[in-house]
This record gives sequence, structure tokens and C-alpha cells, in this order.
Amino acid sequence: MKMSRRAKRMDRHHKRNKGRATLNLVSLMDIFTILVFFLLVNSGEVQVLPNAKALSLPESAAEQKPKETLVVMVNQNEILVHGRRIIDLAQPLPPGTLLPTLKAELQLHAERAKASTLEPFTGNITIMGDKEIPYNLLKRVMATCADSEYPRVSLAVLQRAEKAKGGQTL
Repeated sequence: MKMSRRAKRMDRHHKRNKGRATLNLVSLMDIFTILVFFLLVNSGEVQVLPNAKALSLPESAAEQKPKETLVVMVNQNEILVHGRRIIDLAQPLPPGTLLPTLKAELQLHAERAKASTLEPFTGNITIMGDKEIPYNLLKRVMATCADSEYPRVSLAVLQRAEKAKGGQTL
């Protein structure tokens, strides 16, 4: 069977380009550009606090967004500073108002923050306390923070849902 010139030319072209994949970079670059702009715009909107599964935060109607600070997490079992376990609450706590182990850790963080030239040390700290912990323990943690160069204590809470006009919660 005789092939036309056009068919022969197409056959040679297909054999020559066989196995070569082409990629349209223009479309790919457009997608990545849009993705980068989206991430840049939305990155400054939310501060993410450490997530602790064993922690149930109290609710509040507060609307002010938290600042990024050193975080102390207090749950039924332990006290953590910046994600590191400092005190095991299964053991009896030392008598007195202050918690010496926590104070030493906070002073260490304060010294590091003062030595850093990136931001000035402000003494801000956030306490994420489980809503079921005893008030006496929370009071001791707050007193220890205030005594350890962190007098500006903030308590982390969950924002309560706003009420709709019909009186229903969203």
C-alpha cells in the first residue's frame, strides 16, 4: 500500500518526537504565582496557638486577637513551657505560692529573649489552661510568671460564637 507524502511526513514527525514529553510551563507558573500570593495574603491573619488534645479551653466573648508570646500550657497532668514538659502534676507540688521549676524555666526563656536582638523583650506570656484545672494551680502559675519577668499575662480562650438576630447561635 502506497502512502501519500503527507502521511510519510507525519509518520517521520511522530517517530522523531516519540518519547519526548512536553510541559506547558506558563500555566504551571501562573498557578504557583497565584498560590504564593494567596499564602502571603493569608499568612498574617491568624496566630496559631499550640494544639493540645488534652486541653479544653474556656470560652469567652473576647474579640482581640492574641499576640505571639511564650506559651505555658497547663492541663490535668502536666505543665509545659513552649511544648516542653516542666512539671508533672502527678507528683506533689512544693509548698508556697511559686513553682520553682517553672520559675527557672521562665527565667531561662527571658534571658534568651533579652539576648536576642530581633525583638525587644516585653514580658508577655500566654497561659493555656484547661477549664477544669483548680484555680489554686492557675493562681500559682500566674504568680510564678509575674515573678519571673513575665508580668503581662494573657489567658488563652476559645472565642464564643456570636448570636444571630433570631437569637440562635451560629
